Order: sequence, then C-alpha cells, then structure tokens
Amino acid sequence: MNLDTLREERLKWMQWKNIAPLRKALETLEDGAWNIELGDAVAISGDIKNSLHVEHVAKMMMPWRKGPFKLFETYIDSEWRSNIKYNLLRKHFNLKDKRVADIGCNNGYYLFRMQEDMPKSLVGFDPSPLYKTQFDFINHFVKSDIVYELLGVEHLEFYEEKFDTIFCLGVLYHRSDPVGMLKSLYKGLDHKGEVILDTFYIEGEDEMCLCPLSSYSKIPNIYFVPTIKALKNWCLRAGFNSFEILETSTTNSDEQRKTSWIEGQSLEDFLDKDDNTKTVEGYPAPARVYVKLIKESK
Repeated sequence: MNLDTLREERLKWMQWKNIAPLRKALETLEDGAWNIELGDAVAISGDIKNSLHVEHVAKMMMPWRKGPFKLFETYIDSEWRSNIKYNLLRKHFNLKDKRVADIGCNNGYYLFRMQEDMPKSLVGFDPSPLYKTQFDFINHFVKSDIVYELLGVEHLEFYEEKFDTIFCLGVLYHRSDPVGMLKSLYKGLDHKGEVILDTFYIEGEDEMCLCPLSSYSKIPNIYFVPTIKALKNWCLRAGFNSFEILETSTTNSDEQRKTSWIEGQSLEDFLDKDDNTKTVEGYPAPARVYVKLIKESK
C-alpha cells in the first residue's frame, strides 16, 4: 500500500465545502509564543490582541467531542471530559522515550497530554478532516511535534515506523471485524510493545457478546459488545501474549454530557429515562473495560 498516494488523496478532503472555511480561519490566527499547561484542560495563556477571534474560530469548528481546552479567555467545554479517562489510565503507562500512536485520536487531546512523558514520538491516526482541523487549531498555539495522519487502524501495518505503545480508546466496537482490527494493532507494534485498549463490555461469565440490531445507546455503528472473557479470547487470537485488566468504569453524566460546544444529543438522551441502567434500546447501559495487551515476539 502506498501511503503517500493515500495522504495526497486525503489532503483533498480539506477542500470539502464544510471544511475549507475552517482551514481559511486557521490562517487568520495570531502568532506568538504562548504558555502551555498540560493539566486536565490543555491550557494556552499569554498576551494576545484579539482573544474573541480565537473563540469565534473555535465555535466555527463545533462540535467539540474531546477536551477540555482553555484558549486564553475561551473554555472549550467538550462533550467528553476526557481528563477523567486520561487520569484513570495515567498510572498504567510510562511513555518516556517511546514511539507512541493514538488510534482514533479525535482532536488530539490525549496526544497533547502525553507530551508530559517526553516520548520519542507521538503520532495520531484519525481519518476525519474536522478533527484534523481542530487539532491544527490547538497545535497552532501549542506548537508541538505531534504528527497527525488522516489514516485509520487498517493502515498501521503499512506505516513507515513501528510503535512501542499504541493507544486505542473507544474504537474497537465501531469495527465489524474486531479480531481483524486487533491483528492490525499487533502488526503496528515493534517486535515487542503494548496496546492500551478500551471498549464497551457487558457483564457475564460466558464467552459471548451482544450484537445490537440497529443501534446501541443511539450509536448506529456498534457491532459487538463482548463480555470480558470474549474480549480476552479476541485479543489472544490476534496474537497478543498477555491480557491485563486495568480498570472498569460505567459512563455517567460527569464524563459525557451535553454542553454549549456540541450539537445534538448526548448521554442523557441515550439512556432509558426511567432506568439509567439501560439504553433507550433496552440493552445494558454503556460500561467500559480498560486493558493492556502485550506483544513479545520470540
């Protein structure tokens, strides 16, 4: 697979009629040297002539799913308080001097946070021109060396470098072939490495999974929601040597909720109004399992 040809084709996406005005807006941003704080909110501060223009550009790029970000006087209160997941996982990894990839990186919130570990390299993969534009907007101020690729997990095995650590958070359930995707993650690692994975799961002692008919929690492209035992089997079949459960959690309105920075519905609309342990479709409400997968080639 020729990734350079694919990159050239996908750069044309930036000229889509809904994206091109956002790319033009990036060119109007003031340049300068800013203070960067990598806390729960990725925060930018310093002297700027027109902070209202920054807010205007940010609002052009709605909806903001991941965050939060604080750009001078503007607080981007994203749908997901991604700091909750990041802080939950933080004690389970050390990225110093490692080659790191984030699959389905959205606007790069996690990648910006990962800079504090001083990894050797950071690469985000996400085939969304809107999320890439949001990343470029934030990175205009952060000025990081993060590489953002308009590529997906299926391109990992063909990528020009292998990784020591791959994050894949909230992607697996969007794939109709989960074992095939896990194999792609395996092939994206060097001869040894780790994957930090999170996905929906259902309770149960059996090796089985839920197959939603048309949607799960109003999300149409959810194919399989496994028990943890079934997930482990998928991972071992994909070639990983070990499967370690790091954390489990139930998504609640502290982590995901409707804000003025998104359009449409959020978690409160996805759950049964009379029983928040169930989705509107009657399935078990979203719960997540976080695991570490190890590859050790002999």
